[in-house]
Amino acid sequence: MTLRILYVLCALMTCLAAMAGGEGDVDVVLGAERTDVYAPMLRGKRVALFSNHTGIVPDGRHTLDVMLGAGIDVRMLLAPEHGFRGTADAGTKVSDATDERTGLPIRSLYGAGKQKAISPAALKDIDVIVCDIQDVGLRYYTYYITMAELMEAAAACGKEFMVLDRPNPNGMTVDGPSLDPACRSGVGRFPMPVMHGLTLGEMARMAVGEGWLKGGVKPRLTVVPCLGYTHSTRYRLPVAPSPNLKDMKAVYLYGSTCFFEGTPVSLGRGTDMPFTIYGHPDMKGPFSFTPRSMKGAVNPPQKGRLCHGRDLRALSDEEIIAAGVDFSYVIDAYRSLSIGEKFFTRMFDLLAGNTEIKRMIMDGDTPEQIRQSWTDDVESFREQRAPYLLYPE
Repeated sequence: MTLRILYVLCALMTCLAAMAGGEGDVDVVLGAERTDVYAPMLRGKRVALFSNHTGIVPDGRHTLDVMLGAGIDVRMLLAPEHGFRGTADAGTKVSDATDERTGLPIRSLYGAGKQKAISPAALKDIDVIVCDIQDVGLRYYTYYITMAELMEAAAACGKEFMVLDRPNPNGMTVDGPSLDPACRSGVGRFPMPVMHGLTLGEMARMAVGEGWLKGGVKPRLTVVPCLGYTHSTRYRLPVAPSPNLKDMKAVYLYGSTCFFEGTPVSLGRGTDMPFTIYGHPDMKGPFSFTPRSMKGAVNPPQKGRLCHGRDLRALSDEEIIAAGVDFSYVIDAYRSLSIGEKFFTRMFDLLAGNTEIKRMIMDGDTPEQIRQSWTDDVESFREQRAPYLLYPE
């Protein structure tokens, strides 16, 4: 069966399941669960698995254990930001290690705030790189950037690349400013909106098809799609994808509150509520909190200082999703602090993907006016991505 036929059959099955059950009534079958599809392709080959703590299937097993149980020869584990077990702070160096359970070597692909390239020598005894990791659908979430670099390494060494696809919990939304090439960085790689609506499998297809990989390289790509998933599916993550995205409220608000990383305002790192609150010692607001050193946030912004601001947890999921990328929170904090351009660091521009958003905020534009600045780009991106979608919208 060719991959093209496989994609068509998967799409038809997904459509039929959606029509039969409706939202919430259909169980999603992850790519990693579909050993009947990918195990025959991998048996007899030497495999490197790119994954972390999110690489689990519904029965609680890790994809690594599923693959080993299916007779797949896994030789190496590849770890992204936060490490293979997902416990490291954002941006901190993650060292190579050995998996205690299996004795397999773990090679870190992230250190000191940036991606680490993998050398051809490291892949000399590998035939195929398999990616199984849970993304959250934001352009500045770094897992997809690591995937892209692995795809480039696979192409350079003549290796195969396979994605065991997982749903995008923000897959219902395409919104936000697009990335200006001048703002490309370790928190923004591909020219797409902040909320791109793609699964990693779809993104891998688009990266190849649009020539987004360095030098326009095209690795031999296979995507094992999910079943029962559509872009309107409200897929709730079974585990936190990273230490400070602790629940679905944080995952939904991430597209709007992460911009505080490029300001002096705390977004709640060092509390039990990161990405769902914000504040600063010099702000006024009905809610107060004090960031502390804790696992996953050893040295959070404004550590030990009483911050005043807002608690967004009372917002419903529907309100947050409908708002998409919402700069009203940043505007509120900017006006409250009254420190002008000092409010913004270079990181803000990198997260926003351009310098225009900062200028509009400083000029006093409303959230609605700022939203209008990216409307045309979002529609263009929707058209551009259409050929690469594996699931109905």
